[in-house]
Amino acid sequence: MALHMLVQIPLLVLAGHWLSAVLPARFRQTLQSFNAHGVSGWVLASLALAFWMLPRALDAAVATPWIDAAKFSVLLLAGAALRGSWAASRPVIQLFFIGNWAWMTATVGLLYVEAPQRLCNAYLLGDQATTGYGLIAAAVLLPLLWGWDYLRRNEA
Repeated sequence: MALHMLVQIPLLVLAGHWLSAVLPARFRQTLQSFNAHGVSGWVLASLALAFWMLPRALDAAVATPWIDAAKFSVLLLAGAALRGSWAASRPVIQLFFIGNWAWMTATVGLLYVEAPQRLCNAYLLGDQATTGYGLIAAAVLLPLLWGWDYLRRNEA
């Protein structure tokens, strides 16, 4: 479960971010016309990440190949959306969505740690707790990294 949520999902988003760089410029410009201030892309990425944190969605992805393929597609798309949204959004919008992701991730992490029963049928209870602690750590680390990057870019 930890590999699924803490490694595979972030790597798929990152791969979508990198792959979007090779899209034709005309296609990227067309997409940006629907992404004023980057908000549409942030919303898409937020919804995609929220959905794939649900225990039911994880179980379905493990059990059904076409749902797993959909997970790959959606997360790649979320990464591509984030690339365009990052450049188009001001820091306050970035902070809003990163903060939203952080509290959502921390909440799911706490749920995974504190639940007395398995929430995902495909994973053991110990895996669930490990994943929960990892999600909590990620929820703390990502906003700190964003803040460090923001300060670094605005020192000059």
